[in-house]
Amino acid sequence: MRLPRLLLVIGPGLAIAATGVGAGDLMSAMMAGARHSTALIWVIVAGALLKFALNEGVARWQLATGTTLIEGWTDHIGRPLLAYFTLYLTVWGVIVAAGLMAACGVAAHALWPQLPISLWAVLHSLLALALVWNGRYAVFENVMKSLILVMVISLLGSVAMLKPDWGQAVSSLLRPTLPAGSAPSALSLMGGVGGSVTLLSYGYWIREKGWRGTQRMADCRIDLAVGYLLTGLFSVAMLVLAATVLGSLGELPPGSRGLVACADAIGEAADERAGIGTAARLIFLIGVWGAIFTSMIGVWQGVPWLFAETLQQWTGRRHEPVDPRGRLYRGGLLLLAIPPMILLALGRPVWLVQLYTALSGLFMPLLAATLLRLNRQPSLVSGLRLGPVATATLVVALLLFAAVLIRQLVDLTG
Repeated sequence: MRLPRLLLVIGPGLAIAATGVGAGDLMSAMMAGARHSTALIWVIVAGALLKFALNEGVARWQLATGTTLIEGWTDHIGRPLLAYFTLYLTVWGVIVAAGLMAACGVAAHALWPQLPISLWAVLHSLLALALVWNGRYAVFENVMKSLILVMVISLLGSVAMLKPDWGQAVSSLLRPTLPAGSAPSALSLMGGVGGSVTLLSYGYWIREKGWRGTQRMADCRIDLAVGYLLTGLFSVAMLVLAATVLGSLGELPPGSRGLVACADAIGEAADERAGIGTAARLIFLIGVWGAIFTSMIGVWQGVPWLFAETLQQWTGRRHEPVDPRGRLYRGGLLLLAIPPMILLALGRPVWLVQLYTALSGLFMPLLAATLLRLNRQPSLVSGLRLGPVATATLVVALLLFAAVLIRQLVDLTG
């Protein structure tokens, strides 16, 4: 595919993949690198491939049927599932919003500590609210593309300045291993790459893009492949950076100190090698901030679609398109942007990040199972019915994300 055609195709996939790179994913990658060096790079690649398969399943359903997956759940699985998702989405939405606010506050405070974390968190929420209030998808996509460029250049630039051992990294990728004690880190990495509930937003974004009909399936695959490729590169960069500068520690300091410790170590290493420690530290922190803020913007724009659609399923407006300037959409947006600020008063930003990461894990096995059920029925999806390879991939995703969920719940309660 020629570059001009590729640039026209990519967009929603970049947004969905960048939305999925949140603070919890960055922390998982940094901890894995500090504890196990580059040994778990292959896990990031595997996680990105599995999330691609799930997102491809969401697009497959929508393009084949002309309906969203939430409509498919209601029509073909039933209202008990819709009731569970309604409750889950409400709890998850409030917790994930608070966690993202806290994470943005931590990242911004590391860049400019003159303002407290809580104030930075509130300011980021209000800025994201202003950016998506008018419901214009084109504006949202352009903002996301710009921030993605910033975060990828920043993180890859940080890696280039430190000159890590790429031979070891490539060997870890080509020869997958699980070092002793690395299973929890591997499961966290697997679950963290590329999003959770936000995968459902892809259906709304391709509709806003004007993509309809089975002939668009190839464009969706290209779009998602580019998006998850960049997400994988970003996560690999985080792991390699941590392995290079924190490997001697064998552990990452807890909470926001882990982010600052990684930035400080990068600055010290860059100072020793090239005398550019301050610039290297700043570039790294800008990349981290960009990754977390793109996640917030993506959630603020994408999740209100889910709120509005879910509420419409309980009324006589089940198959009406959601209005991004309507009361239901904007009500969902306000629910994300304002009430969760109360949770910031707990003063435990990292605990909020861990909580929303665990809650996200509750959704992934459900998504894999329902895609397997719906997308294997020829009467529903016709020519886009799952084949053997796609079916096997979703089965693997179901089993692995069930294991991730169990691990996250053990960590949270332990």
